[in-house]
Amino acid sequence: MRGGEPSEEQYRQPMLDLGDGDSVGTPNGSAADDSDVADSGVSVESTVHSGNGYSGNDYTDYAASMLQRLGTSKFRARFVLTDKDRAYARAKGRATIDRHAHEMLAKRVGPAQPYKDGKQTPWRGHPVFTAQHATATCCRGCIEKWHHIPKGRVLTDDEIDRLAAVVMAWIDRDLTRHPDVPNAAGRS
Repeated sequence: MRGGEPSEEQYRQPMLDLGDGDSVGTPNGSAADDSDVADSGVSVESTVHSGNGYSGNDYTDYAASMLQRLGTSKFRARFVLTDKDRAYARAKGRATIDRHAHEMLAKRVGPAQPYKDGKQTPWRGHPVFTAQHATATCCRGCIEKWHHIPKGRVLTDDEIDRLAAVVMAWIDRDLTRHPDVPNAAGRS
């Protein structure tokens, strides 16, 4: 586990304290199918945690500074996960969502000339898609503007790791800010 990130157990346990007064809840409802990611043909080994990184391959400081910068954008700051996406993230667990983030970034924005660049990331349907728009990792133009990674070349494994860390920090923050409250609909 990287410093400051919720553990796999914190994604799955009801109302666990993260040490900063916030909590993370448990799954609520059925999870969506993740076969689209599994069938993407992207090798997990080629995209996940390659090392060679920011602050000893711990991107916590980079992710925190980026979330602070992105919070100054009215457009980026308005994104939140849907209840369905939160339930999906909690049901799948952090490790699976992190793997999805690496795979989606490598496939959708990793190439030098991504297919349909600027329009390749859906607005909804998976927590990573929403997080990509919130963290400016949705297209190469946004990545260049916000993360200072030039267009026109393949993203390195290190860059994918760094961008995935920002995506995961944003998802972690959203889940922390919106804890799962079992049977909330039945309360008066």
